[in-house]
Amino acid sequence: MTLLCILLLPILSTLVSAHKISVEASTKECFFEDLHQHDQMTITYQVGEGGHLDIDFWPEKDGRYEYCFSNQMSTMADKQVSFNVHGIIYIPEEADIVAPVEREIRSLAIGLLAVKDEQEYIVVRERRHRDTAESTNDRVKWWSVLQAVVLFSVVAWQVYYLKSFFEVKRII
Repeated sequence: MTLLCILLLPILSTLVSAHKISVEASTKECFFEDLHQHDQMTITYQVGEGGHLDIDFWPEKDGRYEYCFSNQMSTMADKQVSFNVHGIIYIPEEADIVAPVEREIRSLAIGLLAVKDEQEYIVVRERRHRDTAESTNDRVKWWSVLQAVVLFSVVAWQVYYLKSFFEVKRII
């Protein structure tokens, strides 16, 4: 069973629809989609440093549409952006009478995509919070080590000073 899982893992990992890109400092990455009138496309994206925004747009006419991720404000830091593109092709109601079950399946599929996006957002935020907690833990550890070194240095100096204070000085 585990052998089957190990063999299927590379195949299933290629079916994941999320994209992850690195946007270099002072650059812009653009992508294109061909859409028709009344098509709906949703783009959800997350910056590795935080933030979660949705962009919804409906084309007014047929054609090629462009969406870009810009890091032009930053001069040094690269950013990791993961995004999903969800396309919903518009099907007019008068074209075909849709059964209530099919309509419900469509709404459940849209809800399932929303839950998946929210879970991906939570994973990114958890990773960011974990990095912050580990960084804080590291700083507290080194601050404690510094305090211990200062404490032992002061104790050693006080012992030396008190010892020299009580020494009898003989002058011959």
